[in-house]
Amino acid sequence: MVRLVLASQSPARLATLRSAGVEPEVVVSGVDESQVTTHDAANLAAALAQLKCRAVAAEIDDPDAVVVGCDSVLAFEGEILGKPLTADVARTRWHRMRGRSGVLHTGHCVRRGGKEVVDGASTIVHFADVTDDEIDAYVATGEPLHVAGAFTIDGLGGAFVRGIEGDHHTVVGISLPMLRDLLADVEVRWTELWAVPPRS
Repeated sequence: MVRLVLASQSPARLATLRSAGVEPEVVVSGVDESQVTTHDAANLAAALAQLKCRAVAAEIDDPDAVVVGCDSVLAFEGEILGKPLTADVARTRWHRMRGRSGVLHTGHCVRRGGKEVVDGASTIVHFADVTDDEIDAYVATGEPLHVAGAFTIDGLGGAFVRGIEGDHHTVVGISLPMLRDLLADVEVRWTELWAVPPRS
């Protein structure tokens, strides 16, 4: 069995991998994200994923272990929107985003031994024209405060996303098709990661 380490504290990423039959170890990088600065959302997501992956890989004393780092940001009307962190910021963002669309970028970095591969996936997200009361209720749950773009597609915010163009896994925070390709680049077959026992 291949040892897979997820360099992320995101419960959504972990749940996505588990639902796909993969049971990773979780090691949170604790890196300072503010040290990466760029005005390109896709590059920022990839750079942050790489930063997290490298930080955790440096802690893992196992050359055969596979470390996966991810990070997501929302590009909206020329701005890069990460985690709002406060209710006021989340509320303001939703007032701007409702009825409009943004692009969710998720960077992926996979490292095994001395080999590292980085890539990103992007998905267009169309937001519903939610009411002020719905925004207030959503913000009050606390969910949008700690996720990129102030929304989830796999949680309470799912009803406020009227459609997407692209891989929905990207919006959750980890693209399984992209991860499969990156793992192949470091000579790991996706099916080797399945923790599901074969049927007899």
